[in-house]
Amino acid sequence: MRIEQLLERLPSYYTVADRALVERAYRVAEKAHEGQKRASGEPYIQHCLAVADILAELRMPPAVVAAGLLHDTVEDTDVTLDDLRRDFGDEVASLVDGVTKLVSLPRVSRADQAQAEDGEAEDEAEELSPQSEWERKRKLANESLRKTFLAMSRDIRVVIIKLADRLHNMRTLASLPPEKQRRIAQQTLDIFAPLANRLGIWQIKWELEDLAFRYVNPEAYKDIARKLAERRTERERELERVSERIRQVLAEAGIRAKIYGRPKHIYSIYRKMQRKGVPFESLRDIRGVRIIVDDIPTCYTVLGVVHTRWKPIPGEFDDYIANPKDNSYQSLHTAVLFEDGKILEIQIRTQEMHQRAEYGIAAHWRYKEGDGKFDEDFERKINWLRQLMEWQQDVSDAGEFVDGMKTDVFGDRIYVFTPRGDIIDLPAGATPIDFAYHIHTEIGHRCRGAKVNGKLVPLSYKLKTGDQVEILTARRGGPSRDWLNPNLELVKTQRAKAKIRQWFKKQAREQNLAHGKAVLEREFKRLGLEHVNLEPLAKYFDYRSVDDLYVAVGCGDLSLNRIINRLAEVDQAKQAFHLSAKPTRPVETGDEVTIMGLKGMLIHRAKCCNPAPGDPIVGYITRGRGATIHRQDCPNILRVQDKGRLVQVSWGVPTQAYAVPVRVRAYDREGLMKDVAVAIADEGVNIEKVQVKVSDKTGQAIIDLVLSVRDIAQLSRVLTRLESLPNVLEAFRYRPG
Repeated sequence: MRIEQLLERLPSYYTVADRALVERAYRVAEKAHEGQKRASGEPYIQHCLAVADILAELRMPPAVVAAGLLHDTVEDTDVTLDDLRRDFGDEVASLVDGVTKLVSLPRVSRADQAQAEDGEAEDEAEELSPQSEWERKRKLANESLRKTFLAMSRDIRVVIIKLADRLHNMRTLASLPPEKQRRIAQQTLDIFAPLANRLGIWQIKWELEDLAFRYVNPEAYKDIARKLAERRTERERELERVSERIRQVLAEAGIRAKIYGRPKHIYSIYRKMQRKGVPFESLRDIRGVRIIVDDIPTCYTVLGVVHTRWKPIPGEFDDYIANPKDNSYQSLHTAVLFEDGKILEIQIRTQEMHQRAEYGIAAHWRYKEGDGKFDEDFERKINWLRQLMEWQQDVSDAGEFVDGMKTDVFGDRIYVFTPRGDIIDLPAGATPIDFAYHIHTEIGHRCRGAKVNGKLVPLSYKLKTGDQVEILTARRGGPSRDWLNPNLELVKTQRAKAKIRQWFKKQAREQNLAHGKAVLEREFKRLGLEHVNLEPLAKYFDYRSVDDLYVAVGCGDLSLNRIINRLAEVDQAKQAFHLSAKPTRPVETGDEVTIMGLKGMLIHRAKCCNPAPGDPIVGYITRGRGATIHRQDCPNILRVQDKGRLVQVSWGVPTQAYAVPVRVRAYDREGLMKDVAVAIADEGVNIEKVQVKVSDKTGQAIIDLVLSVRDIAQLSRVLTRLESLPNVLEAFRYRPG
């Protein structure tokens, strides 16, 4: 591509000065990237031109196209932000800064920051804990993503440049090594395609999904692509006949409309196959048409004509005109049994709706030269995105921030109702506590119970679309520290977690310190760990002292899970655990995967995420097909509602398991032992021995178990699950005799 071609493709409303700005940005980028090549061997400036071309197609303003040309100069050349600010102004420099990746992580820890405030900092901060190269790159990637998202909350144009950059990178991904292809493609499916969807930019969303799917699951991609190609000519002729027939029917009704065959994208076909659990050949509704009309009343008139002429499929009608999606998408969706006996999907919308569906938030700039009719909608959407991300200022860990974006912003959504009938939009898996904090911070703090559809439910209840939720509150008081315990799954959203942490941070330092110390000591006692040296832990988590570690635990900044998981990795705790626990033989399975507690189960790897040895993995118990092994960050696993079907698995040589005596004290009740057994099985742990004693005087049951666990982290999760059961007073590791 040449600069002359880009200039020809610029929007018609660009002035002479606008075009001069773009050409000047090209000259600077060309000189800065001179001699640089991409992995494909082509000159680097071609990537800059391609990104600018995508932005021009979206009809973005001149400053954005210029920033697209310059987006890698600060990161990869000697050009600085000050140079760009001097030559192109603050606007272009700010946009380039927003999409510039971090090249190194800050080496200053919390301890060093505190020293600096006291005037005691050394010239160069010492790195407190050595990280592997993989861990360093992961942190760097998360920090860069965090930076982009924070820039997005200030100026949405930053993320549109980032999406254009990612789209061209995906188009040219073939030149990279396979492992890098897969990592970038998975990140695209997890973050960038959902981000394009959130912004309503369908054109970019579907292409990112198909390109990423090609590398994440190449076998499934090639299989679907081949089957589509075999029938392409026949399908195109069929769609043309269908479109002509609809055009004829609408003309008879006096309706003028544009009708297009709507292509089904490979990834959307795959998702439909997964959702319905059927092979490609069984999909009857992979053809569709789009009907574009002049105004909203005509949309409903067309719907009436279509439903009168062809039989509608029950449950397949959605009115997104009256109830737009949260990314402002509007259209009527229906499916009918066409006259050839096959299902036909139909979308009905106006031209303006079509522009917004294709270009999403970018449609604001496409109509800039017009009467600005999308401005109000644009501002509403920006405010909505900012509200979704308001918790970010309270999250210090970049990995936690990115995980929060996946769940709170990019994940699947549910829609529930307040008692007054207002619709509340929450991520899938949200609980009544998340709902309460969404309504108001104070309601969240004072939440003590909830009614869903008029019935009392536990605070761990997972809300579903259509639920009507009423929060029961106390007059005063604050949140429970248990709400932040991830094992109890009481809170899903980062927004709620951030507000809970804020509340505890306002408590006195001494109170948080005392509580944090009590929590840790109780947990160590429960796990049977004695004399744990906390100095290395404080150092690992970048706290200046053990007291600071206690305070962080007390106010919720540092979760107990992170500490226990770290203890499971360090030699001191490992040795203490191994010396005091009797080794037991783990259950072995084939296919390089071990499932603790389950013997002889059929195992196969999931095609949606293709887990490779070394990836963090989890097992999903299917109906009749054994266990499917997924990556832990697989979107399909993150959306699983029935967590009881997830089991813990590990790669390679079976992990050594240890027989650990555990005692459960509880008030006896019907079904107690069954609930205990289910809670243990849900963690993938074997019960090697069990003994139950019930006191006739007190009605108290003592259940002594011998569990086969891998490490203290797994033991901690099991004990937490047991203590959350009704009537259970405590669960702890004990020493018989």
